Amino acid sequence: MVIKVYIASSSGSVAVKKRQQAVVGFLEANRISFQEVDITNVEERRLWMYQHIPPEKHPDKSNPLPPQIFNGDCYCGDYEDFFQSKENNTVFTFLGLSSPPSVKDSES
Repeated sequence: MVIKVYIASSSGSVAVKKRQQAVVGFLEANRISFQEVDITNVEERRLWMYQHIPPEKHPDKSNPLPPQIFNGDCYCGDYEDFFQSKENNTVFTFLGLSSPPSVKDSES
């Protein structure tokens, strides 16, 4: 499975941009393989994302905002869920990954 982070590259919201950067930066820093999926100009991607987010995660009066995180087609969560997993040191479980990638196998 591939971790997919749904983003909006041309978001007008500073908060959305910072949240996207925080998720992507963490994944890169921890060498977690992922794919960015930009929903800005491709309606099919945006609709797929909306349709695969559980109804209880949809805001009452608007669509869910990026970043939204998936493992393949399985929804992991939004930024708040990601942040909470980071605070609880459970990011790999949140992402549906078995363990952290090994940085160096032998550091003796």
